[in-house]
Amino acid sequence: MLKEFRTFMAQGNVLDLAVGVIIGAAFGKIVNSLVEDVINPILGLILGNVDFSEMKVVLKEAADGQAEVAIRYGNFLNQVIQFVILAWVIFLIVKAANKMRLSNSMAPKE
Repeated sequence: MLKEFRTFMAQGNVLDLAVGVIIGAAFGKIVNSLVEDVINPILGLILGNVDFSEMKVVLKEAADGQAEVAIRYGNFLNQVIQFVILAWVIFLIVKAANKMRLSNSMAPKE
């Protein structure tokens, strides 16, 4: 079993996956910063000084040491914007990879 595991780990796919996960996590942080530090302030300014992270519907006010109960839809909007940006970038990467793969398969063999 140890030999099979070593063979599995030596395959390129595992290393590629590990690199992809690390780069994806770093890219996620960049997109998060883009949305929260660039896009949201611009949208907030356009919409009249709205801070998306503070947008919420309060269901129950805080009282007697209990926390407020609220639906924080502003944070949800942030996550949706981040998801759309990440999905778009992944789509572009897959499209470019497929185009390169197609052009390589159509190249004349020597």
